[in-house]
Amino acid sequence: MKKLTVIFALLLSFMFVLSACGTKDNNADKNKSDNKTADKAGQDLLKKVKDEGKLVIGTEGTYAPFTFHDASGKLTGFDVEVAEEVAKRLGVKAEFKETQWDSLFAGLDAKRFDMIANQVGIRPDRQEKYDFSDPYITSSAVVIAAKDNDKVKSFEDMKGLNAAQSLTSNYTDIAKKNGANIVGVEGFQQAVELLAQKRVDVTVNDKIAFLDYTKQKPDAPIKIVATADDASSSAFMFRKKNDSLVDEVNKALKDMVDDGTYKKISEKWFGVDVLK
Repeated sequence: MKKLTVIFALLLSFMFVLSACGTKDNNADKNKSDNKTADKAGQDLLKKVKDEGKLVIGTEGTYAPFTFHDASGKLTGFDVEVAEEVAKRLGVKAEFKETQWDSLFAGLDAKRFDMIANQVGIRPDRQEKYDFSDPYITSSAVVIAAKDNDKVKSFEDMKGLNAAQSLTSNYTDIAKKNGANIVGVEGFQQAVELLAQKRVDVTVNDKIAFLDYTKQKPDAPIKIVATADDASSSAFMFRKKNDSLVDEVNKALKDMVDDGTYKKISEKWFGVDVLK
């Protein structure tokens, strides 16, 4: 009887080991399957773009000189032209869908766009959730105030003041870090209007955007009072696991730089190469 009990226990142990090994193998197979599915998803989006002949791009359309409407109502701007050239090199047409800045990320999540072209800054918290192309522009953050404001001379001077900011932008984080009270706006144009009306004290924004705005409106009652030491980079943004599309976009950007097309677009809008 004791021998039977021992044999029975050994059989149970053997069955348990086989079961555990089977589970381990199944998990490994599942992981391999998940990886293949992720790879296929990335390839499928590139294939979808190619098959449909269009790259759907989310943008604001209200952020000059990057993405805005000209006097005739046509969507244009630096980001728009770079994205159009990228799409052309992918062999497809660029199709833009416009929405407010604070809705762009949700639109990408909901697959309304294939990518975003809207001066999206590359930063760690975004990289956790999204993928970025190689940078296509670098610029510095600046503090902008009314021309007659002599009290604000540095980023630290914003403490306790009202800053007009798009709520999810990099520049809002800078304003918050320096103790400013955030007043939400839809974009740079509205921020400047509030400054001119003395309804806010400052706004933190892109130096290039400021230079373009004052080029168009030299009498605008605003000025730069402080400039950040470090420059930030912006890039096209994508949902995760679309490596094939990101790689193709990066190749197009590199080719544009190599053959001088990028420099031509940059000098048209800014007079300089803004990637350097």
